[in-house]
Amino acid sequence: MLILHIENEIREEKYRLNFKLIFPFPPMDIPSNLKYEYEIMVTEEYVARGIGLDVQVFSTPSLVLCMETAAYKAVEKYIPEGFTTVGTGICIRHLKATPIGDKVRCVATLVKREGNKLEFEVEAYDSEGKIGEGKHWRYIIDIEKFQKGLRRKKI
Repeated sequence: MLILHIENEIREEKYRLNFKLIFPFPPMDIPSNLKYEYEIMVTEEYVARGIGLDVQVFSTPSLVLCMETAAYKAVEKYIPEGFTTVGTGICIRHLKATPIGDKVRCVATLVKREGNKLEFEVEAYDSEGKIGEGKHWRYIIDIEKFQKGLRRKKI
């Protein structure tokens, strides 16, 4: 178990270093503990039926979308022109079902920044309380360099 953990840390550090070399970025003054709330109304487009299930409740993919949007919006105004953020990981728990017609409010709080890596705590609430929680990671990237890297990929 310890060997696997160390191997994962080495792999993650190698990835982090590679990402920094490929995507250098200008200094940015992003406040710590930055928080943003994003709210959506649960409609047909956000329910589990949209992914093939026969239930009319807020889907987990929609919860992820809401949480990612809150995190993106939290830092959006601090990111200079020509740069953006991309999601690189999310680990959440969907705690309770929310029916059509209710609102979902997702809260993203920036808890850590290491260079261009951002870590958020994310939570979601409906009219009856907490429905989701977890962590989300984003990287600040240079859009032009990122796009050039994508064009080189063979499909």
